[in-house]
Amino acid sequence: MNVYEIKTMETAVKGNSYVGRGIVLGRSKDGKKAVSAYFIMGRSENSRNRIFLEEGENVMIKPFDESKVEDPSLIIYYPMRKYEDKLIVTNGDQTDTIYEHLQEGKSFEEALDTRCFEPDGPNWTPRISGMFTFGQELTYKMSILKSADAEGSACNRYYYNYPALAGLGHFIHTYVQDGNPLPTFCGEPERVEIPDDIDAFTAEIWNHLDADNKISLYVRYADLETGKATNRMINKNS
Repeated sequence: MNVYEIKTMETAVKGNSYVGRGIVLGRSKDGKKAVSAYFIMGRSENSRNRIFLEEGENVMIKPFDESKVEDPSLIIYYPMRKYEDKLIVTNGDQTDTIYEHLQEGKSFEEALDTRCFEPDGPNWTPRISGMFTFGQELTYKMSILKSADAEGSACNRYYYNYPALAGLGHFIHTYVQDGNPLPTFCGEPERVEIPDDIDAFTAEIWNHLDADNKISLYVRYADLETGKATNRMINKNS
Protein backbone atom coordinates (compact mmCIF):
# COMPACT_ATOMS: atom_id res chain seq x y z
CA MET A 1 0.00 0.00 0.00
CA ASN A 2 1.37 3.38 -1.02
CA VAL A 3 0.22 5.87 1.63
CA TYR A 4 1.71 8.70 -0.45
CA GLU A 5 -0.31 7.90 -3.57
CA ILE A 6 -1.69 10.97 -5.31
CA LYS A 7 -4.92 10.52 -7.28
CA THR A 8 -6.28 12.65 -10.06
CA MET A 9 -9.63 14.26 -9.40
CA GLU A 10 -10.97 12.14 -12.23
CA THR A 11 -10.03 9.01 -10.29
CA ALA A 12 -11.38 10.48 -7.05
CA VAL A 13 -14.92 11.17 -8.31
CA LYS A 14 -15.53 9.24 -11.53
CA GLY A 15 -18.18 6.53 -11.26
CA ASN A 16 -19.35 7.72 -7.85
CA SER A 17 -22.94 8.92 -8.20
CA TYR A 18 -22.98 10.96 -5.01
CA VAL A 19 -19.98 12.36 -3.18
CA GLY A 20 -22.15 15.28 -2.00
CA ARG A 21 -20.31 18.54 -1.46
CA GLY A 22 -16.54 18.69 -1.91
CA ILE A 23 -13.58 20.94 -1.09
CA VAL A 24 -10.13 20.80 -2.68
CA LEU A 25 -7.22 22.92 -1.41
CA GLY A 26 -3.64 22.73 -2.63
CA ARG A 27 -0.85 24.24 -4.68
CA SER A 28 -0.29 24.15 -8.42
CA LYS A 29 2.45 21.93 -9.83
CA ASP A 30 4.66 24.92 -10.68
CA GLY A 31 4.33 26.11 -7.07
CA LYS A 32 3.08 29.54 -8.11
CA LYS A 33 -0.62 29.38 -7.25
CA ALA A 34 -2.88 28.52 -4.32
CA VAL A 35 -5.73 26.44 -5.68
CA SER A 36 -9.19 26.02 -4.19
CA ALA A 37 -12.25 24.27 -5.54
CA TYR A 38 -15.74 23.79 -4.16
CA PHE A 39 -18.63 21.86 -5.69
CA ILE A 40 -22.15 20.92 -4.72
CA MET A 41 -24.37 18.04 -5.76
CA GLY A 42 -28.04 17.43 -5.03
CA ARG A 43 -30.63 14.65 -5.03
CA SER A 44 -33.76 16.50 -3.90
CA GLU A 45 -35.49 19.34 -5.77
CA ASN A 46 -34.59 21.68 -2.89
CA SER A 47 -30.90 20.77 -3.10
CA ARG A 48 -30.80 21.03 -6.88
CA ASN A 49 -32.41 24.47 -6.91
CA ARG A 50 -29.13 26.36 -6.40
CA ILE A 51 -26.56 28.47 -8.18
CA PHE A 52 -23.23 30.06 -7.26
CA LEU A 53 -22.86 33.84 -7.44
CA GLU A 54 -19.68 35.90 -7.12
CA GLU A 55 -19.69 38.82 -4.69
CA GLY A 56 -16.28 40.41 -5.05
CA GLU A 57 -13.76 37.94 -3.58
CA ASN A 58 -16.56 35.96 -1.95
CA VAL A 59 -18.89 33.31 -3.35
CA MET A 60 -22.57 33.00 -2.41
CA ILE A 61 -25.04 30.17 -2.96
CA LYS A 62 -28.60 31.24 -3.69
CA PRO A 63 -31.78 29.58 -5.00
CA PHE A 64 -32.11 29.42 -8.77
CA ASP A 65 -35.91 29.59 -8.47
CA GLU A 66 -36.90 31.25 -5.18
CA SER A 67 -40.52 30.09 -5.54
CA LYS A 68 -39.38 26.48 -5.10
CA VAL A 69 -37.38 26.94 -1.88
CA GLU A 70 -38.52 24.52 0.83
CA ASP A 71 -35.87 24.97 3.54
CA PRO A 72 -33.30 27.72 2.98
CA SER A 73 -31.32 27.06 6.18
CA LEU A 74 -29.00 24.39 4.73
CA ILE A 75 -28.74 25.49 1.12
CA ILE A 76 -28.11 29.26 1.27
CA TYR A 77 -24.69 30.29 2.57
CA TYR A 78 -21.25 31.64 1.64
CA PRO A 79 -19.03 28.70 0.67
CA MET A 80 -16.06 31.03 0.16
CA ARG A 81 -15.07 34.18 2.04
CA LYS A 82 -11.82 36.13 2.22
CA TYR A 83 -10.57 37.62 5.49
CA GLU A 84 -7.25 39.49 5.48
CA ASP A 85 -4.60 36.88 4.54
CA LYS A 86 -7.00 33.95 4.78
CA LEU A 87 -9.45 32.26 2.41
CA ILE A 88 -12.25 30.24 4.04
CA VAL A 89 -14.05 27.48 2.13
CA THR A 90 -16.87 25.44 3.69
CA ASN A 91 -20.10 23.59 2.92
CA GLY A 92 -22.35 25.65 5.17
CA ASP A 93 -22.91 28.72 7.30
CA GLN A 94 -19.87 27.79 9.41
CA THR A 95 -18.04 29.99 6.88
CA ASP A 96 -19.48 32.93 8.78
CA THR A 97 -18.64 31.36 12.14
CA ILE A 98 -14.98 31.05 11.12
CA TYR A 99 -14.96 34.57 9.68
CA GLU A 100 -16.41 36.05 12.87
CA HIS A 101 -13.97 34.19 15.11
CA LEU A 102 -11.03 35.38 13.01
CA GLN A 103 -12.28 38.94 13.45
CA GLU A 104 -12.13 38.34 17.22
CA GLY A 105 -8.54 37.07 17.01
CA LYS A 106 -9.56 33.44 17.46
CA SER A 107 -8.63 30.39 15.42
CA PHE A 108 -10.17 28.14 12.79
CA GLU A 109 -10.35 25.35 15.37
CA GLU A 110 -11.92 27.54 18.06
CA ALA A 111 -14.62 28.55 15.60
CA LEU A 112 -15.48 25.00 14.60
CA ASP A 113 -15.45 23.80 18.21
CA THR A 114 -18.69 25.80 18.52
CA ARG A 115 -20.36 23.99 15.60
CA CYS A 116 -21.65 20.51 14.85
CA PHE A 117 -22.79 18.38 11.89
CA GLU A 118 -25.97 19.38 10.09
CA PRO A 119 -29.31 18.56 11.79
CA ASP A 120 -30.64 16.50 8.89
CA GLY A 121 -31.01 13.03 10.45
CA PRO A 122 -30.68 10.24 9.60
CA ASN A 123 -27.91 11.50 7.26
CA TRP A 124 -26.29 13.89 9.77
CA THR A 125 -24.39 15.54 6.93
CA PRO A 126 -20.85 16.45 8.02
CA ARG A 127 -19.68 20.05 8.03
CA ILE A 128 -16.49 20.18 5.95
CA SER A 129 -14.26 23.25 6.06
CA GLY A 130 -10.91 24.48 4.80
CA MET A 131 -8.79 27.61 5.13
CA PHE A 132 -5.72 28.92 3.33
CA THR A 133 -3.30 31.21 5.16
CA PHE A 134 -1.22 33.29 2.74
CA GLY A 135 2.11 34.55 4.00
CA GLN A 136 5.81 33.81 3.84
CA GLU A 137 4.79 30.15 3.76
CA LEU A 138 1.50 29.00 2.23
CA THR A 139 -0.39 26.64 4.54
CA TYR A 140 -3.91 25.31 4.81
CA LYS A 141 -6.20 23.58 7.25
CA MET A 142 -9.12 21.21 6.72
CA SER A 143 -11.79 19.92 9.05
CA ILE A 144 -14.76 17.59 9.22
CA LEU A 145 -17.43 17.63 11.94
CA LYS A 146 -19.43 14.40 11.88
CA SER A 147 -21.85 12.43 13.98
CA ALA A 148 -20.39 10.05 16.55
CA ASP A 149 -23.24 7.58 16.05
CA ALA A 150 -26.34 6.78 14.00
CA GLU A 151 -28.55 8.70 16.42
CA GLY A 152 -26.66 12.00 16.11
CA SER A 153 -26.10 12.10 19.87
CA ALA A 154 -22.58 13.62 19.78
CA CYS A 155 -20.15 15.31 17.40
CA ASN A 156 -16.65 14.15 16.45
CA ARG A 157 -14.33 16.93 15.28
CA TYR A 158 -11.28 16.27 13.11
CA TYR A 159 -8.64 18.86 12.14
CA TYR A 160 -5.82 18.60 9.60
CA ASN A 161 -2.92 21.00 8.97
CA TYR A 162 -0.87 21.01 5.77
CA PRO A 163 2.14 22.77 4.26
CA ALA A 164 1.24 23.62 0.67
CA LEU A 165 3.45 21.40 -1.49
CA ALA A 166 3.74 21.96 -5.25
CA GLY A 167 1.40 19.73 -7.26
CA LEU A 168 -0.38 18.34 -4.21
CA GLY A 169 -3.86 19.04 -2.87
CA HIS A 170 -6.28 17.49 -0.42
CA PHE A 171 -9.89 16.61 -1.19
CA ILE A 172 -12.61 16.18 1.42
CA HIS A 173 -16.27 15.49 0.68
CA THR A 174 -19.40 14.91 2.68
CA TYR A 175 -20.34 11.36 1.63
CA VAL A 176 -18.52 8.18 0.65
CA GLN A 177 -21.22 7.37 -1.91
CA ASP A 178 -24.98 7.36 -2.41
CA GLY A 179 -27.15 5.50 0.09
CA ASN A 180 -30.06 5.76 2.49
CA PRO A 181 -28.97 7.03 4.90
CA LEU A 182 -25.98 8.58 3.18
CA PRO A 183 -22.65 7.19 4.50
CA THR A 184 -20.45 10.04 5.72
CA PHE A 185 -16.87 10.62 4.58
CA CYS A 186 -14.31 8.52 6.46
CA GLY A 187 -10.58 8.90 7.04
CA GLU A 188 -8.14 11.65 6.14
CA PRO A 189 -8.67 14.03 3.20
CA GLU A 190 -7.60 12.38 -0.05
CA ARG A 191 -4.32 13.35 -1.73
CA VAL A 192 -4.97 14.68 -5.25
CA GLU A 193 -2.99 16.18 -8.12
CA ILE A 194 -3.18 19.93 -8.71
CA PRO A 195 -2.27 20.90 -12.30
CA ASP A 196 -1.05 24.31 -13.41
CA ASP A 197 -3.95 24.99 -15.79
CA ILE A 198 -7.20 26.22 -14.21
CA ASP A 199 -9.31 25.27 -17.21
CA ALA A 200 -7.93 21.74 -17.28
CA PHE A 201 -8.56 21.32 -13.55
CA THR A 202 -12.08 22.76 -13.78
CA ALA A 203 -12.94 20.43 -16.66
CA GLU A 204 -11.43 17.44 -14.87
CA ILE A 205 -13.68 17.93 -11.85
CA TRP A 206 -16.87 18.97 -13.63
CA ASN A 207 -16.72 16.39 -16.41
CA HIS A 208 -16.32 13.49 -14.00
CA LEU A 209 -18.89 14.42 -11.36
CA ASP A 210 -22.13 12.48 -11.80
CA ALA A 211 -24.09 14.14 -14.61
CA ASP A 212 -27.48 13.80 -12.91
CA ASN A 213 -26.49 15.04 -9.46
CA LYS A 214 -23.85 17.74 -10.03
CA ILE A 215 -25.12 21.31 -9.53
CA SER A 216 -22.31 23.89 -9.36
CA LEU A 217 -18.52 24.20 -9.25
CA TYR A 218 -16.20 27.07 -8.37
CA VAL A 219 -12.42 26.98 -8.89
CA ARG A 220 -9.93 29.69 -7.91
CA TYR A 221 -6.21 29.96 -8.74
CA ALA A 222 -4.53 32.72 -6.69
CA ASP A 223 -1.08 33.89 -7.82
CA LEU A 224 1.21 33.80 -4.79
CA GLU A 225 3.47 36.57 -6.07
CA THR A 226 0.89 39.12 -7.24
CA GLY A 227 -2.19 38.04 -5.25
CA LYS A 228 -4.26 38.12 -8.42
CA ALA A 229 -7.00 35.48 -8.51
CA THR A 230 -8.37 33.74 -11.59
CA ASN A 231 -11.76 32.07 -11.17
CA ARG A 232 -13.97 29.62 -13.03
CA MET A 233 -17.63 29.11 -12.15
CA ILE A 234 -20.05 26.57 -13.59
CA ASN A 235 -23.75 26.43 -12.77
CA LYS A 236 -25.90 23.61 -14.16
CA ASN A 237 -28.92 25.88 -13.65
CA SER A 238 -28.72 28.91 -15.92
